Amino acid sequence: PTESEGKQELDRFCDTLINIKSEIMDNDGALIPMLKNAPHTESEITANEWNNSYTREQAAFPLPYIRENKFWPSVARVDNALGDRNLICSCNPIEDYMES
Repeated sequence: PTESEGKQELDRFCDTLINIKSEIMDNDGALIPMLKNAPHTESEITANEWNNSYTREQAAFPLPYIRENKFWPSVARVDNALGDRNLICSCNPIEDYMES
């Protein structure tokens, strides 16, 4: 956020950082899998099986205000750090779009 953001948005940003820190410090300082597995897609949250050590509720709505304006990501992480650092395109080759 910048100085152009309103107080409400800055408060939300701070709440998010505080929540992330509490997730990191959970389990006697060990990083819990919820952060590592984020973001959780709608299909993951609503799947029949849930094999995580945290609840679906914690994964889907880590902060109360998220319930009202939840954005459901279409995919989870793409190959961990590789996907975070690189744009991975799943489009057809550019030649398929070129006109003859």
